[in-house]
Amino acid sequence: MANPTGEQFEITRGNARAVITEIGAGLRAFEISGVPYIETFAEDEKPPKGLGQVLLPWPNRTKGGKWEFEGEEQQLEITEEARGNAIHGLTRHLEWELLEHAETSITLAIDIEAQAGWPVPLRATITYDLQPRELVITHEIRNEGEKPIGVGVGTHPYFRIGDAPTDELTLTLPATRVRPYEGDEQMPYADEQDVEGTEYDFRQGKLLEGVDLDTAFGGLELAADGTHHHVLSHGDRQLVVWTGPDFRWVQVFTPDDLTGRGRAVAIEPMTCPADALNTRTDLIELEPATSWTGSWGIRVP
Repeated sequence: MANPTGEQFEITRGNARAVITEIGAGLRAFEISGVPYIETFAEDEKPPKGLGQVLLPWPNRTKGGKWEFEGEEQQLEITEEARGNAIHGLTRHLEWELLEHAETSITLAIDIEAQAGWPVPLRATITYDLQPRELVITHEIRNEGEKPIGVGVGTHPYFRIGDAPTDELTLTLPATRVRPYEGDEQMPYADEQDVEGTEYDFRQGKLLEGVDLDTAFGGLELAADGTHHHVLSHGDRQLVVWTGPDFRWVQVFTPDDLTGRGRAVAIEPMTCPADALNTRTDLIELEPATSWTGSWGIRVP
């Protein structure tokens, strides 16, 4: 039986190692000195709950799979049948083209053709680059069509600090705004609101025990280095998920049933929130023959 995520590409630098999949260009493993910092899955398995997947040309959900382009309604394939939405873009289950594979880095690309529900062709590349105690991920999207279009980018990694239980981790987010999960079958997110005085204020850090999130956070404050810092910590051990300024949102998801792990935490960098194709919130506007580039990374201090 063919590997459901295709060929597995390994990159190494010193005692650091990452594995990227051919199908979906997803991140399957990242470890330093044998200590895992993301959740993983076996080579012969499909990524559970979107684990490590790249989400484009939109992250999260498009309500009913419907949106308008130049006054014409577009109908995307319904890929979240339980809620009737189109979820996480068009490239998760497609084979990406290998452009370059060096010892410490790899670059893959994919062409998104004009199709039902998506009227403008795009070309996307992704580069994974191992630095000392850090993995840097760089996305590029180019408009290959003749009309401008708005796009979004996201990723879906689940993080850990070695074998520390998820409920013993502390999460710190630089978010001042939130869109809570409401469980609605069409678009399960409430309107944006301030985190001040709510259970969604993670600016000073909160233990994940008893925390249940499938929640979009915005209003992200930049650190001194010009990036957003989303931090997991366990005692004196720390993991920083940093995101460039265009990644203005982060989705945090805490399922109890991730295959092989149980309780887990996804910290998902996103350039826009759910249903942005309709609301236009923080879409990246691409003119014909122009590109956008943005980066995020995982740093283990």
